[in-house]
Amino acid sequence: MNSATDLQMLLADSPVGTVLPAIAQGFAVSAQPNGAVAKPIARKGAGLSAIAQINLPNWWLAGGAVRNTVWRKLFGDRCQLIIKDFDIAFFDTQGDRSQELAAKTTLTEQFPDYVFDVKNQASFARWRSGRRTYTSTEDGITDWLHTATAVGVRLDAQGQWQFFMPYGLDDLFAGIIRPTPAHTNNPDAERKAAEFLQKCPCLRLP
Repeated sequence: MNSATDLQMLLADSPVGTVLPAIAQGFAVSAQPNGAVAKPIARKGAGLSAIAQINLPNWWLAGGAVRNTVWRKLFGDRCQLIIKDFDIAFFDTQGDRSQELAAKTTLTEQFPDYVFDVKNQASFARWRSGRRTYTSTEDGITDWLHTATAVGVRLDAQGQWQFFMPYGLDDLFAGIIRPTPAHTNNPDAERKAAEFLQKCPCLRLP
């Protein structure tokens, strides 16, 4: 179990699947640019993703919601990591913080039981000290602390699950907390890894 097909099966029956409605069936996976893959799903009865409807350019749902869902499914009650919020990353060079807040408000109205964190990767470096300027949503996600966190999913207007996984899915499915290349010696990555291990001791370091 380490493919995009496996990932969709795990996510579809979860809060992520509530936000990204889809019919989880076995379809072929095709390669896409930038390390993404797309999976056609049945059109009949499949609505547009709620996130897609707010028209955030090049958005991905990524981070802890995806990672923790997979680890909870794999390790069960031994893993106490939960979904704290849904990280929505997008890229708009003309956007501002009001755009993020408006999207968050829209999503919260549609899903009042969930918390959303919406961030424009084009402006991330302007308010997050120490971060470099990103050139795309994918560039931003690739720079996140851990390989298992740098996994994005979305549902497009044509009814396709899409995945962005620049480091593959092996670490995610194996429960490995591996820093991304840019954060190999980053104390923040080490601190976060320690937090993961405390709540989910079945995980391991590389």
